[in-house]
Amino acid sequence: MTDIDTYVRQLAQTRKDLEAFDPEAWNAFSSLVRTTSKGGALPEKVKEIIMVALGVADHCQFCIGIHTKKAIAAGATRQEIMEGAMMAITMGGGPSMAFMRYVIDACDEYGAR
Repeated sequence: MTDIDTYVRQLAQTRKDLEAFDPEAWNAFSSLVRTTSKGGALPEKVKEIIMVALGVADHCQFCIGIHTKKAIAAGATRQEIMEGAMMAITMGGGPSMAFMRYVIDACDEYGAR
């Protein structure tokens, strides 16, 4: 098992550090994330599941942790998260399959049903 919540806490601290270092750049990035993540033609839940899959494909355990947590908060089930995240294996093969460990652990950590 991984300590997925540690990654999420580390990411939160990194965000604070970057915001303190360069507030203008951080605010621009943060605005982009908020704008592209809000519901539209695709609901927020679906966008968060896509972000989980992109985290798997990019081998980013920080991304997997935070976006799994956000997907669950947006109403995603474990089945939806796992199916979406497994799409990354189609493009990324074995390394992406290995990173599914973080998705499984994040679903467990944040109570996906």
